[in-house]
Amino acid sequence: MAAEAHLERRAAEQVLISSRSGGVLDEGTARAAADDLTDRMRRLPDVADVADPLLSEDRRILMVEVALKGEERDAKDKVDALVAQTAAVQKSHPGLLLEETGSPSVSKGVDQQRSDDLALSEAITLPVTLLTLLVVFGSVTMAGVPLLLALSSIAAAVGLSMVVSHVSPDAGVGTNVILMIGLAVGVDYTLFYLKREREERARSGGRLSSEALVELAAATSGRAVVVSGLAVVASTATLYLASDVIFSSLATGTIVVVLVSVASSLTALPALLVRLGRRAERRALRRAERGKPVRRMRGGTSGGRVWNALLRPAARHPLATLCVSVLALLALVVPLAGLKITEMSRDTHSRDIPAMQVYDRLNEAFPERRVTHQVVVRADASRSEEVSAALREVAGRAGTDPLFTEGSRIQSSTDGRTHTLELKVPYLGNSDEAYDSLDRLRDDFLPATVGRITGAQYGVSGDVARYADYPAHQNGKLPLVLGALLLVTFAMTVYAFRSVVLGLLGVALNLLSAAAALGLLVLVFQGTWAEGLLDFESTGSIGSRVPLFLFVILFGLSMDYQVFVVSRIREAALAGVPTRQAVLDGIRSSASVVTSAAVVMTTVFTSFVFLHIIEMKQMGFVLAAAVLIDAFVVRVMVLPAAMLLLGEASWWPSRPGRRATAAPEKRSPSRPAVDVR
Repeated sequence: MAAEAHLERRAAEQVLISSRSGGVLDEGTARAAADDLTDRMRRLPDVADVADPLLSEDRRILMVEVALKGEERDAKDKVDALVAQTAAVQKSHPGLLLEETGSPSVSKGVDQQRSDDLALSEAITLPVTLLTLLVVFGSVTMAGVPLLLALSSIAAAVGLSMVVSHVSPDAGVGTNVILMIGLAVGVDYTLFYLKREREERARSGGRLSSEALVELAAATSGRAVVVSGLAVVASTATLYLASDVIFSSLATGTIVVVLVSVASSLTALPALLVRLGRRAERRALRRAERGKPVRRMRGGTSGGRVWNALLRPAARHPLATLCVSVLALLALVVPLAGLKITEMSRDTHSRDIPAMQVYDRLNEAFPERRVTHQVVVRADASRSEEVSAALREVAGRAGTDPLFTEGSRIQSSTDGRTHTLELKVPYLGNSDEAYDSLDRLRDDFLPATVGRITGAQYGVSGDVARYADYPAHQNGKLPLVLGALLLVTFAMTVYAFRSVVLGLLGVALNLLSAAAALGLLVLVFQGTWAEGLLDFESTGSIGSRVPLFLFVILFGLSMDYQVFVVSRIREAALAGVPTRQAVLDGIRSSASVVTSAAVVMTTVFTSFVFLHIIEMKQMGFVLAAAVLIDAFVVRVMVLPAAMLLLGEASWWPSRPGRRATAAPEKRSPSRPAVDVR
C-alpha cells in the first residue's frame, strides 16, 4: 500500500564521523566535514535526500543520513558512488574517521562474503572429493571422471539458470544451491555408473565388450539414476508451494542442476566410459602381446569385512536392530520440540563484514534509531483528516510507552488516500522488546484508533514485522509443502519398485532421518556449547528457511540411496533369489557405492560449515549430518532389518520372486537378470 502511494521506506546509508582517538568530537571540524559530505552526496543522481547531521548524546559521533532513490532491493548497486564520496571527504579531513553503513552497504557486504565463502568452499571440496575418489578407484583417470561430469554439469546449470531466471526470478541464492547440490548429485550419479561398470567388467572376466558393459550399467544403475533424479526434481518442486521467492530460487537451482546431471549421465557419461573402456582394452591387449600379466580392475560384489560386520546385527537380530536404531533416531528427534525459527537479519550477519561493524557502532551511538515501524493506512480521501488525527493519537500513545521512543513522522500521499506513520523503537530488531512493540501496535493502538474509521485498511511494515511475519508465513505453508512432499515420495517409490509397502516404508524412513538431523541441528546451533568448535555465534534459533529446505532436499537426496540399494535387492529378487538373501546381497553389493557417495556428499556439505553466513552454515551441517544418518543408520540398520522382518510382504502387491520363477528370461549366462522397465 505504501509503495503504490510512493510512501515506501527509502534505502538509506549512514556515514559516521568521529575522532580518530575515539574521544569527544571537535564540532566545528566535524560539521565542516559533514557539510562537505552533504554537498558531494546531493550532487549524485541516485541520492534523493541528505538529512541534517545528527550528534550523538555522548558527543562522540556525528551522523549524516543519505536517502537513495528507487527500490530498496536495487540500492546495493548504487553504494559504490556513495562510498567514493565518503572516501574523498575522508582524504580531505585526515584528522577525522569517516565510516559508512546502511542496508545497501550491508547487502553488498553479505554478497561479497558469500562470494568469498563459495571460493573457500570450492577450495576445500574439490581436493577432498578428488582424494576420496582416488581412494575408491585407485586411478587418477577414473577419479577425474565424476569430478569432470559434476563440474561441467554445474557450469551448464549456472548458464541455464540465467535463462530460467526470466521466468522464475533468482533471489540471489541460485548459484549457492547449484554448487552445493550439483557437486553432490553429479559425483553420486557418476559413481553409481562407474562402480556398476567396473563390477560387471570384473564379473565378465573380459568376455564382454565396453559397449556391452556400459549397456549393463545403463540398464541397472542408469535406471536408478534416472528414477532418483526424477524423485529429487519432483520433491524439490514442492518448494514452489511455499509461495516465496527464496524457496522458488532454491527449487529452480536444484531442479536445473539435477536435470543437467541426469542428462549428462545418460549421454556424455556412457560415451566417455566406452572410450575409456576401449582404451583400457587396447592397453590390456598390448600388455598381453608383450607377455606381461593383464591387470584386472577391482570390482566384485562382496561387501567386505566392515560391511559384513555392520550388517550382522540386522541379519541375525532384525527386530532388536530395528528397535534400537529407531529409538536412537527418535532420541535425536527430541530436541526438535524446542525448535525456534527466526528470519536471519542484520542482527545475525557476520561481524567480519565491515559495514556490520559500523552498524553496531551506529546502534550504540543512536539507540533511538535501532528499529522503525511503518504504519500504513488507506481510506477514502474524504476521511483524510480523520486518519491523520487517528495516527497522531497512535503517536501520542507510543510517546508514553517505554517500548517506543521519540521521533515519529506522519506522511500523506498526494491524493490524500494513503497515510504513513513512522515510529522509533530503541531495541534491536530481533529482541523480545521489539516484538512486543509490534504486538502493542497491532493488538492495542491501531484497533483502538485507526480501526474505528469506517472503510480504513491498515497494517504495520518494517524490519520487525518482516522478522515476525516471514516465519509465520512459512509455518502456514509447511503442512501443504510437507503433505505434498510425502505424497510425491510415496508415489515415486511405488513407481520405482511397484510396491506400496516399500512406498510407505520409504516415506517413514525419510521422515525419521530428516527429523533426527533437524533435532541434531537444534541441539548444536540453538545452544552455545559448539560455538568454538564450529566457529559461530549462536542466535538461539534456526534460520527460518532451513527446516523446510532440509525436509525437501533430504527427501530427494535420500531417494538416491533408497533407489540404488532397493534396486539391487529387487534385481536379485527378480532373478529368483529369496527375499532374505536378496536383501543381504543387495546391501552388500551396494555398500561400497553408498559409502563412497555418502563420503563425497558429506564432504561437499561439510565445506559449507566453514562459511560465515549462519544460514548456509546451518544448511551445510544439517545436510552433512542427514546424509551420514541416512547412509550408515537408515540404509544399513533400519532398512534391511525392516525388509527382513517383512519378508515377501515387502513387495506387495507385486511378487518379483514368483514372477522370476514362473517366467524365466532367456539370457546370456554372463548377463544378470534386470528389470529395465
